[in-house]
Amino acid sequence: MARPLANFWLNRINKRISSMKIYIKHMACESCKIIVQEALDELNIATIRVDLGEAIIKRNVTDEEKEAINKKIRKAGLELLENKNGILLEKIRLVMVDHVYHSDQKPLKKFSVLLSEELNYSYNYLATFFAEVQAVTITQYLISMKIERIKELIMMEDSSIQEIADRLNYSSAAHLSTQFKKITGLTPKHFKNLKERRRLTVQQHLV
Repeated sequence: MARPLANFWLNRINKRISSMKIYIKHMACESCKIIVQEALDELNIATIRVDLGEAIIKRNVTDEEKEAINKKIRKAGLELLENKNGILLEKIRLVMVDHVYHSDQKPLKKFSVLLSEELNYSYNYLATFFAEVQAVTITQYLISMKIERIKELIMMEDSSIQEIADRLNYSSAAHLSTQFKKITGLTPKHFKNLKERRRLTVQQHLV
């Protein structure tokens, strides 16, 4: 019994050693995962898993293969990350994307706590690093991302401002409206009416 068990763990270790993780920036949706998977398939690079921001492949890839991957995925606005700072920056951004776009439940923790636990760094370190590289704070970047998400929800879904506020963890619809107007110069209602008028104008010209 000892020999099969030893062989089992040896195989697991060998697979882990031979596999390689690559990081990709600007992945924010399921279609991005499909694009990366298709690019790797076309290059005959076998994968174990493709997730947002990263892919685990079954072997090491050469520099020539990395360039070939980049050539394919750049058409979709994606790109491999090589620099460690770039990788950490993208990991921070992916936690933000998941927090804003892929979570419909009210978070049980503050974002600073969530980010620290997800990436296993102190929030102070992450905040300082992010601000130095991006020239904008994590809070400012997160607010901008939430505003873009609000715009999408206003135009794509028949949701009230209160429902959107609840979904994005605002304390109230008034809080959301105040922040939205501060960033865009428009109230959410004005933004929706403006977009609706533009849509109707385009339709009239097409008739």
